[in-house]
Amino acid sequence: MIDILQREIVYISYYFMVQLRQIAAYWILGMVVGSLVSVFAKDAIHGCFERLRDKRWGVWGVIPASLLGIASPLCMYGTIPIAASFSRHGMRHDWLAAFMMSSVLLNPQLIFYSTALGPTALAVRLISCTICGMAAGLLVHICYGKEPFFDFNGFEPRASHDTDPNPVLRFLKNLGRNVRATGLYFLLGVLLSALFQRYVPADRFAELFGKSNEGFGVLMAATIGVPLYACGGGTIPLLQQWLVSGMSMGSAAAFMITGSATKITNLGALKIVLGIKRFVLYIAFVMAFSLITGLLTNLVV
Repeated sequence: MIDILQREIVYISYYFMVQLRQIAAYWILGMVVGSLVSVFAKDAIHGCFERLRDKRWGVWGVIPASLLGIASPLCMYGTIPIAASFSRHGMRHDWLAAFMMSSVLLNPQLIFYSTALGPTALAVRLISCTICGMAAGLLVHICYGKEPFFDFNGFEPRASHDTDPNPVLRFLKNLGRNVRATGLYFLLGVLLSALFQRYVPADRFAELFGKSNEGFGVLMAATIGVPLYACGGGTIPLLQQWLVSGMSMGSAAAFMITGSATKITNLGALKIVLGIKRFVLYIAFVMAFSLITGLLTNLVV
């Protein structure tokens, strides 16, 4: 029994180290780029969005709003106070919906993490997240018009942690916070990937999530994205292994959308500003969009 356990530990350790060597560089690059954007470009990005307020673009403003949401490095708890400030200064709520939706799904750090999945998966993630933000803004415009969609009462901009007068120290402190916030999830993702590689037969997995079972596979991927997604960086090792094992790109796309959009911290923040009725509509929108995206992706890719 002890010999079997030791052998399994050796196998898992081997798979863990192989996966770690393959993906660690992407994680490090993502953290470095994310911290650079957060320290040196965050104010400029939010300033660009603030200046949109005076543009008479109508509903077309959801396009730049969605793109700027992706460029923003803040998590949802950081985005909501900023959005509250924009709202108080007269920003349209359909534009805010586009900005916040795409910000939930993607950020510069996660973009660089996702390069580990290959150019096709990266392109699918970028395009689908941008369109999801635009779709959210468009639906708010159609269904609510000029009626306020969000309730930002009680939200005030949070004090920035990046206050050190030395720019190098500001960057290093931000990078340290990034490492502490994502490091454990990243290593857990690598471990889960090693366990998956050791114990889950690739052919069985391909049968469930591959193109031969694309409708059910996309639905399953969208569903498991809800409980499994805790940190973007932590899911990249798993997704990389799943794609190697035969997961269709559509199933991966559905997982990436529902996972990010229903991460527990994001849901807690959104529940506060949406209220129960609009919160339920948000969940329904995310699930519907992820399913449609997954099916369309399998048709195209």
